[in-house]
Amino acid sequence: MDWTEVSVMTTSEAVEAVSNILMEHGASGVSIEDAKDFAKLKPGRYGDHGEIIDPNDLTYITQGAIVSAYYPNNQHIDQQAAQIGDEVRGLSKFNLNPVPAEITITPVANKDWQTAWEKYYHPVSISRFITIVPSWEDYQPKSDQEKIVRLDPGMAFGTGTHPHVGTGSGVLSIAAKLMGAGPIQAFDVDDIAVRSAEKNIQLNPAAKDIHVSANDLLKGIHQQVDIVVANILAEIIIPLVPQAYENLKPGGYFLTSGIIKDKYEVVKKQLVAGGFQIIETLRMKDWYGIIAQKPKDGD
Repeated sequence: MDWTEVSVMTTSEAVEAVSNILMEHGASGVSIEDAKDFAKLKPGRYGDHGEIIDPNDLTYITQGAIVSAYYPNNQHIDQQAAQIGDEVRGLSKFNLNPVPAEITITPVANKDWQTAWEKYYHPVSISRFITIVPSWEDYQPKSDQEKIVRLDPGMAFGTGTHPHVGTGSGVLSIAAKLMGAGPIQAFDVDDIAVRSAEKNIQLNPAAKDIHVSANDLLKGIHQQVDIVVANILAEIIIPLVPQAYENLKPGGYFLTSGIIKDKYEVVKKQLVAGGFQIIETLRMKDWYGIIAQKPKDGD
């Protein structure tokens, strides 16, 4: 099967919305090149701060962002290009600047598929403890503390530093296991995401006992656990709040992220109304994370 690549030249602020438009048109995956991501990789920092990628070895855009999506040729995505363009330009109604909103359509032979997306994915140091490494890279930890999470990004990938892009990789569960978490259960509503997570778990032998299954949030799950983690849209976090509270032990933590700035207060209020105490708020650009705790017995 051959593929068609649809690329949209836009702004950094519109990346998430453009990605969503392309996925709603049936994309089999998206890739993101964002000048703001690469701007962090300055030659003067290479080595001094543990950067894994030498920026001098990369070719990258210097302004704006390019969101690319891939469609099988039998989908005839070229016939939807005009509609995609209208939807992208229509983002201005939501106070997002999509300009220049230029669309390019390029055929991609099946034999070129792997190299078409591998160029976007490199090792990324998340912290001094965790480094995300693509499955094909020969990368060795620089210290005993550094844990390596090996991933095959499959059909959802980017430059590696976007705060909220991707699906069902299992990365949070794998990282938790490598950092010492006990038994872990991971859920996703999508069977494809479940299979992707299972594949990535197999790439990380230390995480092989993670159990992954399809489920509608925590519906029907009745356990008492120490931590519940969810990186997902606010609209999905909100109905998850009472389910997480029910499944957490007293004193347990509910870690949420993927919350856009405009939804932060709504999620925070929902957590407090649901009985949680807000312990800490984290922020990356316009995206938020919240650490909430179920009160201990007697609190």
